[in-house]
Amino acid sequence: MLSVIRFLIRLLLNLIARFELRGKENVPPSGGMILAANHIGILDIVMVYYAIDRTDLFIPVGEKWGQKGWIRWLGKRLNFLFVDRFNPDLKALRKMIALMEAGKCLIIAPEGTRSRSGSLIEGKPGVAYLAARSGFPIIPVGITGTEDKTILRNIKRFKKSTVTLTGGKPFVIPPLPNKDRDAALRNATDEVMCRIAALLPETYRGIYKDHPRMKELLQN
Repeated sequence: MLSVIRFLIRLLLNLIARFELRGKENVPPSGGMILAANHIGILDIVMVYYAIDRTDLFIPVGEKWGQKGWIRWLGKRLNFLFVDRFNPDLKALRKMIALMEAGKCLIIAPEGTRSRSGSLIEGKPGVAYLAARSGFPIIPVGITGTEDKTILRNIKRFKKSTVTLTGGKPFVIPPLPNKDRDAALRNATDEVMCRIAALLPETYRGIYKDHPRMKELLQN
């Protein structure tokens, strides 16, 4: 069933967009990891099944979507993990770590929701905390061209959208120290977001466009 759904997703996406995939070699073909991307449109959720050939992906999705029957059906086939986005969800956290320990790849948006402006909004600490606690590497991914308004406008005009996905090099968040833990977590969150920002055009970098760490990454 997964192969059929993946085929249909790719067929549909090829009808509505042209894709440019960069840095695909930075995504290992196996093993536990965290693939962290910016989130600018609904299309982002299924686009990973176009870009990555792995069959062991899983995606946290807001629990409100699990109330819709067709999404719940699709989620069972595409390994959606319905989570509470607004409150600490320790059960979901333990589940994510267990799945990565089993060699699966977590797909997640550190911002926690879609950016209505299309540019980066403030990252939430969940991804950095998960990476620090689990020790699994993060692969940053920058996405452009999937804004809902852009996709819908081009569909109405029978025009294909141009979508790019850029994968960065893996990096690891060290364990959080006992002292100044909150500050360390904020710095780790900024590290995740700046690595995503460095893969995006300037107009997409949002609140991180002038961040010193992002500028360091661009220089290197």
